[in-house]
Amino acid sequence: MVGRRRRVFNVSEAIEFLNQLLVDNPLLPFLIPVVLVVWAVERWIFSLSNWVPLVVAVWATIQYGSYKRRILVEDLNKKWKQVIVNKSLITPIEHCEWLNKLLMEIWPNYLNPKLSLRFSSIVEKRLKHRKSGLIEKIELQEFSLGSSPPVLGLHGTQWSATGDQKIMRLGFDWDTTDLSIMLLAKLAKPLLGTARIVINSLHIKGDLLLMPILDGRAFLYSFISPPEVRIGVAFGSGGSQSLPATELPGVSSWLVKLFTDTLVRTMVEPRRRCYSLPAVDLRKKAVGGVIYVTVISASKLSRSGLKGSPLRRQQSCSIDGISEEHLDDKYLQTFVEVELGELTRRTDVRVGSSPRWDSLFNMILHEDTGTLRFQLYESTPSNVKYDYLASCEIKMKYVADDSTTFWAIGSESSVIAKHAEFCGKEVEMVVPFEGANSGELMVRLVVKEWQFTDGSHSSNNFRVSPQQSLYGSSNFPSGTGRKINITVVEGKDLIANKSGRCDPYVKLQYGKVPQRTRTFPHASSPTWNQKFEFDEIGGGEYLKIKCFNEETFGDDNIGNARVSLEGLVEGSIRDVWVPLEKVNTGELRLLLEVVANAGSGNGWVELVLVEARDLIAADLRGTSDPYVRVQYGSLKKRTKVMFKTLNPQWNQTLEFPDDGSPLELHVKDHNALLPTSSIGDCVVEYQRLPPNQMADKWIPLQGVKRGEIHVQITRKIPEIQRRPSLESEPSSLIKAHQVSSQMKQMMNKLETQIEDGNLEGLSAVVSELESLQDTQEEYMVQLETEQMLLLNKITELGQEFFNSPPSLRRRSSHD
Repeated sequence: MVGRRRRVFNVSEAIEFLNQLLVDNPLLPFLIPVVLVVWAVERWIFSLSNWVPLVVAVWATIQYGSYKRRILVEDLNKKWKQVIVNKSLITPIEHCEWLNKLLMEIWPNYLNPKLSLRFSSIVEKRLKHRKSGLIEKIELQEFSLGSSPPVLGLHGTQWSATGDQKIMRLGFDWDTTDLSIMLLAKLAKPLLGTARIVINSLHIKGDLLLMPILDGRAFLYSFISPPEVRIGVAFGSGGSQSLPATELPGVSSWLVKLFTDTLVRTMVEPRRRCYSLPAVDLRKKAVGGVIYVTVISASKLSRSGLKGSPLRRQQSCSIDGISEEHLDDKYLQTFVEVELGELTRRTDVRVGSSPRWDSLFNMILHEDTGTLRFQLYESTPSNVKYDYLASCEIKMKYVADDSTTFWAIGSESSVIAKHAEFCGKEVEMVVPFEGANSGELMVRLVVKEWQFTDGSHSSNNFRVSPQQSLYGSSNFPSGTGRKINITVVEGKDLIANKSGRCDPYVKLQYGKVPQRTRTFPHASSPTWNQKFEFDEIGGGEYLKIKCFNEETFGDDNIGNARVSLEGLVEGSIRDVWVPLEKVNTGELRLLLEVVANAGSGNGWVELVLVEARDLIAADLRGTSDPYVRVQYGSLKKRTKVMFKTLNPQWNQTLEFPDDGSPLELHVKDHNALLPTSSIGDCVVEYQRLPPNQMADKWIPLQGVKRGEIHVQITRKIPEIQRRPSLESEPSSLIKAHQVSSQMKQMMNKLETQIEDGNLEGLSAVVSELESLQDTQEEYMVQLETEQMLLLNKITELGQEFFNSPPSLRRRSSHD
């Protein structure tokens, strides 16, 4: 047996050697016949000498030695490169005091306001979904990171590498005591009332990893391990809190746990966050997107390499010394579940260690970032439950230059990153399953469109947005009097009950207003075409959708969804397919349209409630808890409550449709249990104000002995704002850059269509290029107009200066 194996090995090595010899000497197939002919002549016709076999033997020996030497050199080079790349530091430890000094200079006026605004929005979203057991409701009132920046690289920084990926490691130490984060909590039983939670100190200590990707267009960052976190909390009373100025049990530990869990899920190895460095910033805020996910195939699946079910591992036995797991890999029945937020979709079951699904899913993203999670399950026909095998993640993020970045964890914690320069570009990624010794998944991702707050959207068609989004949106807030029309058009692939029957209907809720479609009998793909009208609500309010299957004894929920209505533009209709969440199939088609109230003229009234002074004391302790209730026609709004003060500062902006209604302010004293008491009223006159000019007023309160309120009132007219002028027009240069960027993307698409030989796609791209060229010419004309206006303005100012008296000119020069 040993001899047989040895002979087989020698034959295979000889075949490999001959193949390499043919590669190195392409003329060898022609030389061998010549040598054989010469040898045959010598052997059978006439004898020349014995030099031919000798020369052939020497030549073959030299070639074989050269081949073995080359193999040895390549192997040594590979091992040496692996040692150099994986083990050695690219740089020694470097101290970075200069970085912390620079951070100290730019932190107070640049980084602190920017990061505070960014983190406050993240904290508000987290607080909506996670609350302590002692807290019924909690809201963020104030957020500031203070004046002390974190210290980076206290013990130095160093660069290392894993394969081709460069990694910088540096310490992160943030110990600050001048934070100002205020939370207002409504307490649950038995601690009824309200409480103010003030976070005044924060300690975070850990080690950061920074990994540049995509040739420096972005970098990933994460903590190596969960950092050390301490949060200092102070408590104050508010309203009728039953425990004034007393520490509420468990709140501090709950905040630490909430903060630590968020870090572990998002930016502790191997979870990494991405920071993009775009060359062009279009200054657009993405509020959602539509992404097509295609689960193509998996490869190298093996029960022994995947996590699998412990029960199945125990059940795997050996027969005649051969493992049953390896025999059953080709009969492995698997499917993939795709998860994005609360939206899940599932592929069909396929058989084998390299299954192929080619399943396409329409997924909805509600932010500018998202995480696609792919979970692999084994489906056993004799078992009702599915066995979890492995999972992997792909993260995505909108970049300010209208592109999209995708990244995932590769083998041995390496980085897999892809970049889609425009919507509609396909990105294929092969991602290994996490925590598994074998198996990888191939997926294709296509971002169909990104949606923005100004009503525009970037899509693979590169259509220019409506006129309003080109010149900036009017940013209509809540209560503007605009109406939102929502048409429930149709559904498809809705879930039926156990008997196979589906009688679906849809419930809509926007704010506190519910609506419902009729029941469509016996159809899993119904067509309703029902239209509903809602009053517009601001503040990021979602349209909530619930789909039901009508039953005799209680209707079954067959899917939920939510749709962002931010950025809807008057005069355009958004047509969208919404996938249902918490189910494996089902989509609804909606038409979304916003219309202005008749007679409003697209104008609105902007009221800024700045402050009040010298108010009367409504409480026995000599203070008040004032707030303002604003009534504009039938619309009512209110400000936040300022506790224990007679000189409150609200700095709150409210807006109403300009329909000429009287604007009344009612200043009230807040009481949690007793009825509120009035501490003054007034009426704000605004009807005769010039359009788009702010009036700053102190108005005395009526019905009380003293007190004044400071307001700023403006009548906003969008049509006037859109006229070409130096004061109100957004920069056309930025818009021209946008069009140029789109034309560059279209040129890339044109090259792709030429390479593929797609004539239909080629004609479509050419027509889109022509439309973009027309748009660019319009912007160039607008730029020339602005340049002419600017030059005329400079000329007029110069003429006024030279025509002014000499004394006035000397005074201006001295000033």
